Amino acid sequence: MQHHTATLLESLHRQTETFLQKAVSEWQMLPPEVMAAQPAPGQWSAAQCLEHLNIYGRYYLPAIEKAIEQAKQRGHRPAPLFRSGWLGDYFAKLMRPGPDSVLKSKMKSPKNAVPATNPAPRAMLAEFIDQQEILQQLLHAAASVDINRVRIPISIAPWIRLKLGDTFLFLTAHIERHLLQAERAVALSGQQRAVSA
Repeated sequence: MQHHTATLLESLHRQTETFLQKAVSEWQMLPPEVMAAQPAPGQWSAAQCLEHLNIYGRYYLPAIEKAIEQAKQRGHRPAPLFRSGWLGDYFAKLMRPGPDSVLKSKMKSPKNAVPATNPAPRAMLAEFIDQQEILQQLLHAAASVDINRVRIPISIAPWIRLKLGDTFLFLTAHIERHLLQAERAVALSGQQRAVSA
């Protein structure tokens, strides 16, 4: 898969802005109990979905920032085209929801990324908003380096390193996937509250 680098980074920036606006304009207005409600036993609440995303952000955002800074120090120049690696492309496609917002496959989260049973909804939301703002800054900073050459170790197997462009594609697909899951949890929580009222 080949992309124009500037177009790709701009598209990912717009997508991240959409995530950010949903969190700020919709979810910040919800009562914490709606964000904390599990749709069914064993299914994640919206707050748990956000904590899961925050766990990934705590690993990837500093790793990306460090890699970009090192690339700048080495004098990397941006490349006009980005070519996905086969593994990065596979991971991003695996995460990305279908056009109808349907999740293609269920996946088991790594043990170190499983959220707590009752994370604090407001704290999870505040951290998620902060992380989306950082991700936007990193997408902007990435325009000054070659996102083909900069490599990021993946969280579950640090000896595997994805191209920076693929890491961004994976991260945004992963966020989109779990925000859809969180939306469903919020919608079901609202239905349950209406029935019990």
